[in-house]
Amino acid sequence: MVPVKAFADAKVRLAPALPAPERARLAEAMAGRVLAACGGLPAAVVCDDQGVADWAARHGALVVWAPGRGLNGAVETGVAWLARRGVQRVIVAHGDLPRAAGLAELDRADNGVTLVPDRRDDGTNVASIPAGAGFRFSYGPGSFVRHLDEATRLGLPATVRRDPLLAYDVDVPTDLAGLAGTGLD
Repeated sequence: MVPVKAFADAKVRLAPALPAPERARLAEAMAGRVLAACGGLPAAVVCDDQGVADWAARHGALVVWAPGRGLNGAVETGVAWLARRGVQRVIVAHGDLPRAAGLAELDRADNGVTLVPDRRDDGTNVASIPAGAGFRFSYGPGSFVRHLDEATRLGLPATVRRDPLLAYDVDVPTDLAGLAGTGLD
């Protein structure tokens, strides 16, 4: 599952380096990379924007509508929606991973949690969780530690996967330098 903000509203922290139309194109292209990285897994996009919903449907993804819930609420809504439909495990991958690859490898059969931190060990770029576990998401600065704590609270074994491709996200202008060689630069 990929949470995706309206492309026109995405990546505002990049405004000093990119004008709005370029930020929107970059956000859409990165989200497309993340969907492609799902491999053979079914993909869902959780959003509150009709343009994103239409884009997701064109890319063959399920659309989970979650208006006005913010990132944490939208992700929890999406996980619950998928669980009600019989999905056992959800991989939540953020849409700003320009080097995303191999997400299907996180589709483990056990009941544990796998977390992929960002390259600063601060944020959580990818989380693989049992859909029915009641996992509470807490994105924002320091989310990686909070998500590890949440796995502990639920009594779920946690695995940390350090993956340089999945660890690279684009949040601030200095991150744009890392787009070299991705075709997104």
